[in-house]
Amino acid sequence: MHIPSDHPRHRSLKTRQMLEEGVRNGLVTPTGMIAHGRGEAFDYLLGERTTEAAREAARAAAAHLLLASHPVISTNGNSSVLAPEGLKVLSEAVPCQVEVNLFHHSEDRVKRLVEHLQGKGLKDVLGTNARESIPSLTSNRALCERDGIFTADVVLVLLEDGDRTQALRDMGKTVLSVDLNPLSRTARTAHVNVVDELSRALDVIVEYIEELKTCPESDFHKIIEIYDSETNLKNAMNAMSKHLQSQ
Repeated sequence: MHIPSDHPRHRSLKTRQMLEEGVRNGLVTPTGMIAHGRGEAFDYLLGERTTEAAREAARAAAAHLLLASHPVISTNGNSSVLAPEGLKVLSEAVPCQVEVNLFHHSEDRVKRLVEHLQGKGLKDVLGTNARESIPSLTSNRALCERDGIFTADVVLVLLEDGDRTQALRDMGKTVLSVDLNPLSRTARTAHVNVVDELSRALDVIVEYIEELKTCPESDFHKIIEIYDSETNLKNAMNAMSKHLQSQ
């Protein structure tokens, strides 16, 4: 389907088309399209913009990633299809590895997603050798690679389910996330959650990583120390409320 470049919802329609193609290619499940629609509704409330609260969270996430000894980005079907370029840039900026982790798991789908990301220029994508299991998690999202999520000290989870976020925290890991819903279990459980659309969030995290790379590690610790997750989520909700009131 051709979507005119001057269509007022051009980006939104292109995104939906990418997900539709992802379903046809075995990369995205139909329920993934439902999840995307839910997130897009919250983006409307934000005014489809990166708020100051999102920038503060992205800065804290960047500090955590730079301090980590073994950071890993966890990606699912939606995030792999919608933001492969952002994943590539971020993984190279940190640097860190990317691991495919799925709720609707099958070896074939994991293999397809790994090959999809490699085709977009990512190297050494993990996921096909998921032989470890996250304790206390009974879904297929427990499956992970020993050299990836299982032994990571910091995990950035994208478009996440809250139960795994808690399970990762229970393992002693620092969990960062991107979730447009400030009321979700993921947003409330993660150490840092960026309330922003995925591609925008990745861009801002990369922006801060490049900025902070020239700073001493003591600055990273200060950023993390002053960051308060509960306050940040409240600020994100206030931004949504103010945008609604302005309409």
